[in-house]
Amino acid sequence: MFVENLKETIELGKNFSQRLNPKSIILLEGPIGAGKTSFVQGIAEGLCINENITSPTFSLSHHYNSGRIPLVHIDLYRLENKEMAKEFFFSEEEEAIQNQAIMAIEWPELIKPDLNNFWKIEINYATNFGRNYKIWDPRNSLTFE
Repeated sequence: MFVENLKETIELGKNFSQRLNPKSIILLEGPIGAGKTSFVQGIAEGLCINENITSPTFSLSHHYNSGRIPLVHIDLYRLENKEMAKEFFFSEEEEAIQNQAIMAIEWPELIKPDLNNFWKIEINYATNFGRNYKIWDPRNSLTFE
C-alpha cells in the first residue's frame, strides 16, 4: 500500500485502529525515519487519544490512557541484548494486559520470535518518494499491500 505523505500515514494508522481490539500487539518494522511513530500517531487518533504522541526512543515506552482503548507505545531500538528486550517487553505486556491496552512496538526484531499473535506492519521507502506499507493480519494470514 503506497502512502505519499505524513497526512496519509496518519490517516492509514487511524483507519487501521478500527481493526484493533484490547490486547492487540502491533509490530512496526522499517528503517529510521520511515514513519513508524507517525503511524502510531494515527492509531492514537483513531482511538480518540488526546495526548501528544511522541517517539519513546529514549524512555523506551509511553503509556496513553485517555482514549477508548489504552495504548502502550514501545521502542526497542536502544536495547541491544535479546534478554533485556524480552524482559522489558514482558513487564510492559503484563501491565498492558491488566489495562486491556493495545501495544505498538517499534524495532521488535529481538522479541518477535517469542510472540505468537500480532499484527506486523512493514514500512519501506518508496522508489522516488513516499512509503510502502505492508500490513499482515494474524487472524487469517492476509497481507494488505
